[in-house]
Amino acid sequence: MSAGIELVVLDLAGTTVRDDGAVEAAFAEALETAGVPADSPERAEVDAYVRDTMGQSKIEVFRALFAEDDVAEQANLAFEKAFAAHAIEAAEPLPGAAEAIDKLQAQGRKVCLSTGFSAETRDALLARLGWTEVADLVMCPSDAGRGRPFPDLVLTAVLRLGISDVRAVAVAGDTGFDMLTGRRAGASVVAGVLTGAHNEAVLRAHGATHVLGSVAELPALLDPR
Repeated sequence: MSAGIELVVLDLAGTTVRDDGAVEAAFAEALETAGVPADSPERAEVDAYVRDTMGQSKIEVFRALFAEDDVAEQANLAFEKAFAAHAIEAAEPLPGAAEAIDKLQAQGRKVCLSTGFSAETRDALLARLGWTEVADLVMCPSDAGRGRPFPDLVLTAVLRLGISDVRAVAVAGDTGFDMLTGRRAGASVVAGVLTGAHNEAVLRAHGATHVLGSVAELPALLDPR
């Protein structure tokens, strides 16, 4: 089916954009703000949950952790501010990522960039990279209704870009939730990459059809010629 792929949905941090631990660092600051300091008894369990849910909509992670919605909102705001302060200015594409996007489009495929960040953080990140026009579509949870692991981001991209069949979609990301999203959306190619949060075992456990060293390998996977 890879030859018939019309749309490729690519994650941002850890997949096409270098992370270098910026997301986890921003989560650490957010947890401090929400009253879960590094030396608190529950911090190890909370940190484990954050790692396990990498790729999910950030506000949904905080809503799962904190029963009070105002605390979740406060933590989410702290996360966005911390990520903007420490990561966006240093953001750069992962090696081969920009070239991969060019190759995928040259193959005649649409490219959608997706993320669990807020629209404001997404837009600041893309502006820093000079990627505001690089993709056919850019999506975050507020654009689609629900973030990962729900299929909304992928399915909304299918509708907006006029894709003929969900099976004509490839999804690539660095987290288990990216894989689960692709599976739930019906994508025929769900490719995990080893440049981000999760290892091959986690990616395959969540449904990866392929595991690649990086997104730079994706164009050749979809078009072996």
